[in-house]
Amino acid sequence: MTRRRARFRLLRSSGPISRLVAIKILHTLIWVMMVGCILVLPAAALMDRFHLAAALSVVVLIECVALATNNGRCPLTNVAGRYTQDRTDNFDIYLPNWLAQHNKTIFGTLFVAGLVIFLWRWLV
Repeated sequence: MTRRRARFRLLRSSGPISRLVAIKILHTLIWVMMVGCILVLPAAALMDRFHLAAALSVVVLIECVALATNNGRCPLTNVAGRYTQDRTDNFDIYLPNWLAQHNKTIFGTLFVAGLVIFLWRWLV
């Protein structure tokens, strides 16, 4: 049996715990990508890489729309909720609970600051 078939078979036969782990891994990877966009945004703006800064802003704004249309929650949170009764702030992602609890405040503030830097550099 090939590796690809073995992996597919494993995913099909996985139980709720395996599915929850897969969702948490996916959610964490998406979170890392979003945080990367937020952290690189001001650096790109300061280096006058305006196309890159604009692209990073668009990626984060798309995520903001996804959150806004889902009552402020990531759609993956709803999917993860199907596989566990746990509802701590980090039940659906591999982050420390305190960071999951304050995630939007911390990274929302950093994103707005990055946008201000971007607009300032672009307009000046």
